[in-house]
Amino acid sequence: LLILDGKRGDIGNTGRRYATALYDRLLGDASTVAPYMGADSVAPFLEHEGRCAFVLALTSNPGGADLQALVARGPNVGEQSLWRHTADMAIRASDGLPGTVGFVAGATRPGLLAEIREAYPEAPLLVPGVGAQGGSAADVLSANARGPLLVNSSRGILYASGGDDFAEAARDAAHRLADTLTI
Repeated sequence: LLILDGKRGDIGNTGRRYATALYDRLLGDASTVAPYMGADSVAPFLEHEGRCAFVLALTSNPGGADLQALVARGPNVGEQSLWRHTADMAIRASDGLPGTVGFVAGATRPGLLAEIREAYPEAPLLVPGVGAQGGSAADVLSANARGPLLVNSSRGILYASGGDDFAEAARDAAHRLADTLTI
């Protein structure tokens, strides 16, 4: 499974070209998508059958709450957090398109991770933030409620060692993470 973490998001022809490059040329199975420009910036990434667009909804970085926690008022939905409005918009954008919409939902906010899972029980979640950012595998598993889940731990594996034993240390770190995620 190849996930291209480019956080792309643009409208119209440019968005389609990004999606084509990621899925058809680089042969990605999924990509991360920045939804700030609206539904028409998400839709091009959902036009490819068998591919998944992981829409940034609840990122694991501390500054994510600067925008994601804001309360927004949308048409016909009343007031809700911007992350929830974003996720609802992405679900609507996927209607009738052959791709799958998923969400980036950080491990560093397990309470919100549980909320997004409850709201979208079948949506795949890409969960960064386990390890170096402070999220725990146990909290992720508890919050996820057995929905489709991919856990990412980049720095915990990438920086497992700076020495000649890097390959072994990275492998061991990946195995330790996998063992903590086994149900």
